[in-house]
Amino acid sequence: MTQSAEALLFQAALGIQEPWMIKEIRLIEANHELHITLDFVKGAAFPCPECAQACKAYDTKERTWRHLNFFQFKTYLHARLPRIQCSEHGVKSITAPWARTGSGFTLLFEALALLLMKETTVKGASRILAENDTRLWRLLKYYVNQGVEYIDCSEVKKMAVDETSSKRGHIYVSLFVDLASRKVLHATPGKDAATFGSFEQFLRKHKGNPFCIQEIVMDMSPAFIKGAKTHFPGAHLTFDKFHLQKIVNEGVDKVRKAESIHRDDLKGSRYVWLKRKQDLKTKETAQLESLMQDPFCETAQAYQMKLVFEELWKVPPAFAEVHLYEWVSWVKRSTLEPMKQVAATIERHWRGIIRWFESQINNGILEGINSLIQAAKRKARGYRTIENLIAMIYLIVGKIDLQHILGRLPT
Repeated sequence: MTQSAEALLFQAALGIQEPWMIKEIRLIEANHELHITLDFVKGAAFPCPECAQACKAYDTKERTWRHLNFFQFKTYLHARLPRIQCSEHGVKSITAPWARTGSGFTLLFEALALLLMKETTVKGASRILAENDTRLWRLLKYYVNQGVEYIDCSEVKKMAVDETSSKRGHIYVSLFVDLASRKVLHATPGKDAATFGSFEQFLRKHKGNPFCIQEIVMDMSPAFIKGAKTHFPGAHLTFDKFHLQKIVNEGVDKVRKAESIHRDDLKGSRYVWLKRKQDLKTKETAQLESLMQDPFCETAQAYQMKLVFEELWKVPPAFAEVHLYEWVSWVKRSTLEPMKQVAATIERHWRGIIRWFESQINNGILEGINSLIQAAKRKARGYRTIENLIAMIYLIVGKIDLQHILGRLPT
């Protein structure tokens, strides 16, 4: 079959190689569509998918794929895909070199769609590509699932665990992050002890060993503690120091709320007590200094306890327990009930707090990951299902290796 110069040009642009060739090009200007029909040379042989033996076509089936636009025209590839008759393996279907099996898109189109969905949103990619977002979600989940299959957990030893909200209504996803590679290994619905069971199964499936997990950093969630001790009994638990500081801050704020009922000078002062000193504005600094001079201001007393607690992280490891013991004793002798509750919480989680001085790990990386997830969620105005959120988490912060799947792209 003799090809026109136009057909040869498009064949080169598409990366079409023998025995495939362009048979027909149709431009439908009214619909802004370009249709390219491919065919194979008469008598061409195709390798058997099982043994690579060259076999003649047994029969064919017409297929269509959406391709990258040529300028403003939506482009479609059409071809009759052959089935071959192998003497050893019987009748087998041939995969198109420009598309994956079962997809209605070419590989190049899918690569562009993945890039757009990662940088914008699925809805945004849908508008840019003029393609149904349901089909794009299906494409995204396929590649994410394939990418997750290639995750290797054989070297994982130190983990960080936290939850992120899916949407309003207290629907959560728990994230398990490898501290060495700084990537999400596993994302699973819920924030209970069962999420650790889910991660243990994932770890075993991906060449990991639960008994090789040496350190886990997390908040003081009773469910997380139970899950970690049940499924990773050999791991040391470190309670995240930023979470601890948050609990102390909450204690200070509870004291302020109770005291502000009968003290007008405390109203509107919430952030004066919660901010770092260096972040205070001039007016806030003056207000703080004034209140700190009042020996009867309970909020000022709680704030002083907060400052002393913050010094814990600067204490040499050999003196850490002494510092914390003296702080707890001081707070327990006070009349500030919210702060006494904080001290009681610290006593119950003593080993995991002191463990930080050996492990030196925290959930700071997860805070950054969570901020990226929440930004994507806001941009997308939420996700319809928790499965959609998990797929997007892997795409954005999972660092999944898509090269294994996209490696068939034409060059």
